Amino acid sequence: MELRKYDEQSLKKLQKIELEMLHDFVDICEKHHLQYFGIGGTAIGALRHQGFIPWDDDIDLAFVRSDYERFCKIVEKDYSNKYYILRYESNKAYPLFTARMCKKGTVFQEHAMKNVDCPFGIFLDLYAYDNVPDDRREMKKQAAAAWVYSKLLILCSIEQPNLVQLFGWKKKAALAACKVAHHMIKLLHISTDGIVYRCKKCCTRYNKQDTKRLAYLTEAKPYGSMIKKKDLFPLIQMPFEDLKLNFPNHMHEMMTAYYGDYMQLPPEEKRYNHCPYQLKFGDEEESSVWEKEK
Repeated sequence: MELRKYDEQSLKKLQKIELEMLHDFVDICEKHHLQYFGIGGTAIGALRHQGFIPWDDDIDLAFVRSDYERFCKIVEKDYSNKYYILRYESNKAYPLFTARMCKKGTVFQEHAMKNVDCPFGIFLDLYAYDNVPDDRREMKKQAAAAWVYSKLLILCSIEQPNLVQLFGWKKKAALAACKVAHHMIKLLHISTDGIVYRCKKCCTRYNKQDTKRLAYLTEAKPYGSMIKKKDLFPLIQMPFEDLKLNFPNHMHEMMTAYYGDYMQLPPEEKRYNHCPYQLKFGDEEESSVWEKEK
């Protein structure tokens, strides 16, 4: 996936709406004593830019599983006039293991999702972190199974997913394999309910045990999000635009494991965003709708 070229006005407006949503998100978490932490591009943005990465178009936020589940239920129950939670539990066409807090009346449909029948809105990305076992072999078994199930769920709906970690011939080969897998899944009538049940059971297997590490196990890069609890807690606050957000106490190892030298700007060909196929801001007079060339 290449970087989608926003016009400056549209990107700034999108980021402004996401920042307004982020204010509400923080208020909800503080009111209900939920511990969240910024990850991914949001963490890099805070460290390198004290806000959004200039070309970025989303915000990445995480919880431990129990707070993640509570947050989703609170928004669905108490804030449904303004927001909705998009996840498999609320819409079985949704092909990801993240949840999205979406703003009602908006549209943000990525190019890869253009044939997925979901109410995609301008969103904050929400991730659930689960315990992983201290035994390395058991951890690898858990992570590998979760990774496979999560990719199967995507391929149930999407023939050509966004392979943002791959380039060149590796990406072409992987996309060809995805196409074959997608049609095999359709041919075999594999149940998405079964995939989701097995994946969630796998992810939460060790949540009642006292372990030293946590991870978002359905990450694109296996083991990329793993963090020691002693490096995560206590959370620290860092500036992000006009807010102070929670982040892991020691982010360097986590960021380095996933991104390498994250303080250096990547070359343009390795910068990416969510590539909107349709974008509506929710204001009839100021809406923007894009359709990428088919």
